[in-house]
Amino acid sequence: MKGVVAVIVMAALLVFYLALVGWRAVLFVSSGEPVGVVIGVALIVLPIIGAWALTRELLFGIRSGRLVKILDEQGQLPVEELPTRASGRPVRDAADEEFPRYQAEADAAPGDWRAWFRLGLAYDASGDRRRARGAIRRAIALERTPPAPPSPPAP
Repeated sequence: MKGVVAVIVMAALLVFYLALVGWRAVLFVSSGEPVGVVIGVALIVLPIIGAWALTRELLFGIRSGRLVKILDEQGQLPVEELPTRASGRPVRDAADEEFPRYQAEADAAPGDWRAWFRLGLAYDASGDRRRARGAIRRAIALERTPPAPPSPPAP
């Protein structure tokens, strides 16, 4: 619950900041000075990029959290028995030893969102955040895509 409150507070602060920057952008553009107009246009673009990034990250968090809940309800979340550092993060060498199992599972079932989600968790435990997010994004996309209808029987 503390994590959700932190996300809400940070999102609210970012929205407040984007509103202030947007207001300053309008003031710069309305000044009529060439330099002010250029600064104003730049300040208009930055809040748009910030709002896009905030929306994308919030949707990623909501969607991945929903998949965690589904896997947990189905008893398919990997049981973390890895040794951890004082920070709570898994010891990378131990996570790397477990990684091939999750990679093989995703390779064997490329259309299974559950396998891709568990692979994303394995990437994260191994410290590869970029690939972890990619695997989890793929899991989200696979889960949202309805399965293909069965092929008609051959004549």
